[in-house]
Amino acid sequence: MDPDPTDLTITEGEPPMPRVLLIEDDPSVREGVGLGLRRRGHEVRAAATGEAGLAALAEFRPDLLLLDLMLPGMNGVQVCRRVREHSQLPIIMLTARGDDFDVVVGLEAGADDYIVKPARTEVIEARIRAVLRRLDDSGPGRQGRPAIEVYGELTIDRVALTVSKTGRPLALAPSELKLLLHLSAAPEQVFSRQQLLEHVWDHSYHADARLVDACVRRLRGKIEDEAGSPRYVQTLRGFGYRFGPL
Repeated sequence: MDPDPTDLTITEGEPPMPRVLLIEDDPSVREGVGLGLRRRGHEVRAAATGEAGLAALAEFRPDLLLLDLMLPGMNGVQVCRRVREHSQLPIIMLTARGDDFDVVVGLEAGADDYIVKPARTEVIEARIRAVLRRLDDSGPGRQGRPAIEVYGELTIDRVALTVSKTGRPLALAPSELKLLLHLSAAPEQVFSRQQLLEHVWDHSYHADARLVDACVRRLRGKIEDEAGSPRYVQTLRGFGYRFGPL
């Protein structure tokens, strides 16, 4: 019998696909996204409410959370904040409107990326892979530099992929860590928002600069003494961001 072309399950010897927790109240979207990801080999657990999703989080232990922004009861922003209280799980938010003010609030709450619905499974799959892709510990200008770098009170370990300040480990979400690694690999070099979207988020098209700005604000809140007077991640108005000078 010929193989079923829709059967995309994992064969022996292949690495396991990421486990995805989907929190979406629309039954058609929940079923469609879940089916599409399962056909690509993902193990998917779906929940219709934020409360049910949070309950499933500890039991299912996903690699990534796909979170609808507009949920009944506890909305997506509230769920995102609850997750970020104790976990740096990668989070991609789903929204019906790309210009919705709540998208910014969701990004500020700790989401790593967002997708505008309706979206093809290939798009969702690509975003999942981009968020989960192993962090690049080289970056621009990385050759010949030590694995552990110290900048003032900040210590960056590019092998262990950890960051600490005055010896205290910092919990950085995936997008925050990738942004810091990329900027600090080339101190004082200015990167435009579009360059950062391409290198940190793997968005090769003209994407939403709010991803960058929200991530910068979250990162500053964790690594700077005063987020309003940044020492590490600095803004050059009209050009972009740079790391230092310290």
